[in-house]
Formats: sequence, structure tokens, C-alpha cells
Amino acid sequence: MWDNPRRLNLAAGVLFTVAIALALAGAAVYAMRSPAFVLNSIRVVGDVDHVAVPQVIDALQGRVRGTFFSVDIDAIRALFETLPWVRRAEVRRLWPDGLEVRIEEHVPLARWGQERDGRLVNTYGEPFRGRVQGALPELFGPPGSEGMLARRYAEFRGVLAPLSIEPASVLLSARYAWQLQLSSGLIVKLGRDRDKDDAVQRLARFVAVYPYTLGKAQRRFEYVDLRYPNGFAVRAADARALHERLPRT
Repeated sequence: MWDNPRRLNLAAGVLFTVAIALALAGAAVYAMRSPAFVLNSIRVVGDVDHVAVPQVIDALQGRVRGTFFSVDIDAIRALFETLPWVRRAEVRRLWPDGLEVRIEEHVPLARWGQERDGRLVNTYGEPFRGRVQGALPELFGPPGSEGMLARRYAEFRGVLAPLSIEPASVLLSARYAWQLQLSSGLIVKLGRDRDKDDAVQRLARFVAVYPYTLGKAQRRFEYVDLRYPNGFAVRAADARALHERLPRT
């Protein structure tokens, strides 16, 4: 071997490669453990309205371990996503000793149940816990139906827009029957979805004739029942029941 230049060059190349690898590994271990790369700052960015600095400090206290190179980015992200109002967090390293956390907060769409329960639904139809000031529509339904309620709320709201009336609450019963309470106070019973006639279609037909029926009446109504195949029933505040024909479209 020693008198074979080709083998000597090959052995030297292997030894050099091993030496470089060991040096890089040693440097990596040093960098991961060196106090020169201890994390000193965490910068929070994004549209943050509800996440307070004390919440961040409490969540991270004693839980951030490692240096700039060794810190577990996924673990930090998971910690931030446990905070109230945080829907999603993205974490990246900031050279030489920091982290940047970009937060996406929940945007509340409606209350889920009563206000005292402190449960909300965001614009993606996802439930979360939080408190807000001011009025929000209320959604009620079986567990796990938050997404369906959020989608239907948007549909009902769009249908009612020509009347400048908002759905104040949307109820989906255990039997999957729909009921609305409008911002005017009127309760609208829509019933269950059927194959060729769902609740949105029934509401749309009612909105089409509203200006010529309830809209021109000189009285206040408590509820309207749209579960009839070709009409609707209303109940006036003086407890007299009225019936109107509802043309099908």
C-alpha cells in the first residue's frame, strides 16, 4: 500500500473527509451548547389584539430550552397555540440569538351558546374560548356542528341582506331543524332541510314576498312558520294567528 500512490491518495482523502466531518460535528456541538448562542429575545408579530405580553411570558416561563441552534421550534409553536385567542403560530429563528413568532388570532364570528359560557366560533367555523365586548350573533346546535352553523349563518345573512335585517341567532335543534331570531325580534321557523327544499330556499321565498306581506302590515309579529309546503303562518303580538300564501319559485 505504501508504495502505491493511488491507494495512498485514496486513504488520505478518506482521512481528510473524516477529519472535516469530525470538525464540523464538534463545531455543531459547541454551537448548540455555547452560551454565545443562548436565546435572548422572542419577537411576536401579526395582528395581535387579544394576546397580552404577560400571557406570553407565563406560557414560555421555564419551557424554552436550548440555544439558537438547538431550541425545539415545533415545541415553541405548540406552546403559543395553547394561548387563548391564538389560532395558529409560526416560529422561525432570528440570528444570532432570537426567535420570531407570527401569530394568527381567532376572528370571532358569533357566540356559541350563551354569553356566560365564554365560547365563541371563529370565521372558519372553529370553536374557541374567549370574551368579547359588544353584540355578536348567537349560534346554538349539537356538539360538533359549529362549522355547519357558521356556514348556514353566512347563507342566512346573505339571503336577508335585501331587507337590511340580520340573523341575531341561529338554532339547529337535536332533530336538525333550523330556527332564526332576526334583529327585528321576529322568530323564523324554517324546519329541516329536505332534498329539494332546504331551509335557505324557504327563507329566500319568504324574503321575496316580505315587502308585500309582513313588511307592509301595521302590526308587530312574534314568529313566522315557513315549514308549510306552499305558504307560511305568522303569529301577531296580539296572539292572533294569520296565514299567508307563499309562492314557490
